[in-house]
Amino acid sequence: MIGGMEWEQLAGRLLVATPDLKDPHFERTVVMVVSHEPSGTLGVVLNRATEVLVTEVLDPWAGLAAEPPVLFEGGPVQPEAAICLGRVRAGARPGEGFARIDGSVGTVDLSGDPEVIARDLDRVRVFAGYAGWDADQLRAEIEGGSWFVLDALPGDAFVETPDDLWTMVLRRQGGLMAAVAVFPPDPSLN
Repeated sequence: MIGGMEWEQLAGRLLVATPDLKDPHFERTVVMVVSHEPSGTLGVVLNRATEVLVTEVLDPWAGLAAEPPVLFEGGPVQPEAAICLGRVRAGARPGEGFARIDGSVGTVDLSGDPEVIARDLDRVRVFAGYAGWDADQLRAEIEGGSWFVLDALPGDAFVETPDDLWTMVLRRQGGLMAAVAVFPPDPSLN
């Protein structure tokens, strides 16, 4: 068990970088776990917006893109690959082209017809690249204190102020975790 949760139930959860994690790819990031299998784990960084507009690379999907309507750096692995997350409209039952991760959030097949898929979705977010871990690598990082494993809310992947997500997620935990949200990036400068 990790943080009161079974290890197998990691898909749909958030990996929130602890202040101890200084890897520039992941410092102060919030990662949504998209897939967790015995062979490894895949996720996307939710709080690293780029300046590249979705209209520039995937124009047919631009109308569904959440604010800000830009590509996000999903992680350092295969930055030329795109992963799309979508949120299902209340009461909709998405069909082909949508694979539920948890609750109302899932992955969207970008090769599908956006007009057909759009009927069931209220927004999407597109990520260039992803974060990936081998079978035991992520467990070692969590146990080593690099990541908090926290529950996600349906809107976390689509917040309008992604730069604030790390602080927002930690603050809503309350207690000591909320205090971590105000931890300075470089405590030696305090």
